[in-house]
Amino acid sequence: MIVVHASVPVRPERREEALERVATLADETRAEDGVLDYAATTDVQEPNVVRFFEQYEDEAALEAHQRTDHYRTWTDALPDVLDGGVEDVEVTQFVVEEAFDPNADANPE
Repeated sequence: MIVVHASVPVRPERREEALERVATLADETRAEDGVLDYAATTDVQEPNVVRFFEQYEDEAALEAHQRTDHYRTWTDALPDVLDGGVEDVEVTQFVVEEAFDPNADANPE
């Protein structure tokens, strides 16, 4: 499984446009084959930062996502809504060999 976390600061004056674009991106991405989870939300402490939490079956699913029209539409619009430059977008990507539930063995009292 591939896990991606991205933080995207958006211009306050373009926030509503950015959130509409994010909603479209998220809805269309969730329908893709190989996408296990895709969430986008604003930060409660920084309302002009959109955080993406993404899970893909494998690298091929992530690469396929990055080739979709809706992803390209988002990346094409990014310079217009981004607060700062591309260097201000934080992305962390890692591979998870085996997912586990740390609470699976917990006994409720």
